Amino acid sequence: MALQNTPSGWAEVRSLPAMDAEVVDIEVDRGAMELRVRWDDGFTGALSLTAMRLACPCAGCRGSRDRGEEPWPTARSPRPLGIDHAELVGAWGLGIRWNDGHETGIYPFEAIRRWCERDHIDLPGDSGFGAYAADDTATDVGDDGPAA
Repeated sequence: MALQNTPSGWAEVRSLPAMDAEVVDIEVDRGAMELRVRWDDGFTGALSLTAMRLACPCAGCRGSRDRGEEPWPTARSPRPLGIDHAELVGAWGLGIRWNDGHETGIYPFEAIRRWCERDHIDLPGDSGFGAYAADDTATDVGDDGPAA
C-alpha cells in the first residue's frame, strides 16, 4: 500500500487490478460517437467519445481538471468531436489523436475495461490512472463533463 496526496489530504492507494483478459477488437463508431472494445473473455463494452476526451489522462488535461476546468472543448475545438487516428501502445493501452489535434493521452486497457464494466468513467482523486484512492474518492465524467 502507498500514500497519495489528494485534494482532501493523504490517502492510501492501491494499484489497478490485474487484468487477465486481452483486448481482441477495437472499433470506433463515428456515427454513434463511441469506442467499442471486445476482450478475449467475451466481454464487450462501449464508451462515449466525448466522455473519453474529457477523461484524457495526459498531464495537460489532468492539470485542467485539477484547476476545475474542462480540457475540452476549447474555443478553437472543432465540432463535432472525432477521432482522427487510434493506435495500440504496446499491449497495455490505446493512443488517440482527436480531431482537435490533441494526442498525448494514453488510455490503459485496465481503465477502459473498468469504465465499460461500470458503464461510466470515473477518475481517481489525482485525475490519473496509476492508482485509485482507497476511500474511492473519484470524479465521474459523463457526456456533459465531470459531475460535481
